Parts: sequence; C-alpha cells; structure tokens
Amino acid sequence: MPSTVEVMIHHRSLSALRRLAAVAAFGFSTVLPAQALEQASEPADAQALVNELILVEQAGCEWCLRWSEEIGPIYPKTREGAFAPLRRVDLRALPDDLQITRRVNFTPTFLIVQNGEELARLEGYPGEDFFWPLLAQLMQQHLGFTPDSSGQPES
Repeated sequence: MPSTVEVMIHHRSLSALRRLAAVAAFGFSTVLPAQALEQASEPADAQALVNELILVEQAGCEWCLRWSEEIGPIYPKTREGAFAPLRRVDLRALPDDLQITRRVNFTPTFLIVQNGEELARLEGYPGEDFFWPLLAQLMQQHLGFTPDSSGQPES
C-alpha cells in the first residue's frame, strides 16, 4: 500500500496533467513567471490578468486529501477552474512569486490570487456542498467572476 506522501506525489502529477489538458481543451493560456517579466514592458491595458486558486497543503493533511478526492478531479473542468486554474503548493515551501497578506497556518488553505498577489482566502475545507458557493462568492467579490445561479459548479 502506498504511503500518503507517495499518493500525494502521484496525485500532484495527475493534477498537473489534468490542468494541462484542461488548458489545452479550453484554449486558455497561462503566463509563466519568465513570460510575465517579458510582458511587464507592455502597456497595462495590454496585459491579461492572471487569476489562480492556490491550494496550500501539506503531507498527511486529511482534509487536503478529502478535497483532492471530492473536488480535485472536477475542478479543472468547471467554470471556476477555467477562470482561476488551480496551483498546489506545499505549506513549508511557498513559492517566491506568491505575495500573501499573512502567514498560512492551516491546511488546506485556498488563496484567491491575481497576478501573484493574494486577494482573499478560504481556510479549511468545509465539504463539497459549502465549498462551491463560498469559492464562487470569493471569486465574484475579488476577481469579477460571474457564478452560475445554481451555486453548483458548471462543467
């Protein structure tokens, strides 16, 4: 039986492939850090805003695993996932290109990010029934996302 760390590493690889497939399927493009530096010389109105949902997780986190099982496989296929693609980061190794407003203490923590800057966060995973409406509300308030009126993800 694989360890939790092995499962998470395998899941991360699958998640990366799913994100890549979702991006290709929908024809969306992402801006890599090197590309962002190249685009910095362009006028502000020519730059596209880069929205992300960043999942801060750690090995052994039961609620992270639960989110990964319940939401992870479908997130990239939803309107939310197309609007703000998922990026997973480890609590102990936050990337340098991420500007957070305060320290992340709990996992999972979901950061609503635009151009590398945290705008809002959801701490903990409240379960599938509450996650989607809370996420849609945060994305609407901070990123201008237009949620589906049903409150459930649209795939």
